[in-house]
Amino acid sequence: MAVRLSADVLRRYPRFSLYNSPYTAHDAGAAVDLYPEPHDEASHVGTPAPSPVAGEVLDTRTVDAPPKPYAADHDHLILLDTGESVARILHVDPAVASGDSVSIGDSLGSLARSGFFAPWVDDHLHLGFRAADANPYRASGSVRMTLDPALDLRPVGWDGTGTVVETGETYAVLDAPTHPAPGDCFAGLDGGGCVLDGGLPHYDGGGALGGPDGPVSLLDTRVGVAEDRTVSWTDPTVRVRRGSPDSDGPAGDPITGLSLFCGRETVGVKLVCPDHGFAVGDRVTVIIDH
Repeated sequence: MAVRLSADVLRRYPRFSLYNSPYTAHDAGAAVDLYPEPHDEASHVGTPAPSPVAGEVLDTRTVDAPPKPYAADHDHLILLDTGESVARILHVDPAVASGDSVSIGDSLGSLARSGFFAPWVDDHLHLGFRAADANPYRASGSVRMTLDPALDLRPVGWDGTGTVVETGETYAVLDAPTHPAPGDCFAGLDGGGCVLDGGLPHYDGGGALGGPDGPVSLLDTRVGVAEDRTVSWTDPTVRVRRGSPDSDGPAGDPITGLSLFCGRETVGVKLVCPDHGFAVGDRVTVIIDH
């Protein structure tokens, strides 16, 4: 059994990722994280979580989450009967209840930040599917997800350079590479004929979306091997140096990794780098080696 992710549904969200998670629920791309449009900070209201599926709410449940200083110690599970399977949605403080009917795009509530999130991860909703006769409360066991062939997903080349446009305590976002057609398609880093997805290399593996099996590369370095869309990283090291590739200076300091996703408006690379010291406007070069 597999569930196809509709192109029309995915286009409702600025970003999505099948593999950018350390949890077994995402193994083999069996779950997707959907990033809604950010909310107006001045409103002091949580970001609305539009439903990616239609169906009847079977249950909502509050569950414990790992204690983290930047997040709540609980999370929420919403179960919806879609007719063919049961959808499992996490990280949403529910405004729906058992018996409610939900259409695609209806608000399920507001995004919740729980201890299941790494500090560099943006708020999102997690979606997975179970067969109708399977236990929907278990954390693992979701069915495989496939991408709609109608989804326009484009790999984008990158030379490793960029300017920091956003920072947090554990990350820095670059303005590069440039999205090929903002709003018209999804795009991500080119791994050699595929779009790379996941945490490179800080999560156990990643994804090669839309490409063949075999080696995948980034910045002229082999970073993994893809088999049936899932990538096993080959233990690359990601380094960042200030300045351009031909500037004098050290080879660069190792960082935790790169957070990779599919973006509808931007493809800007997120550097996962706790205690980084970068500032908006810094020009940097990313280097990958072994």
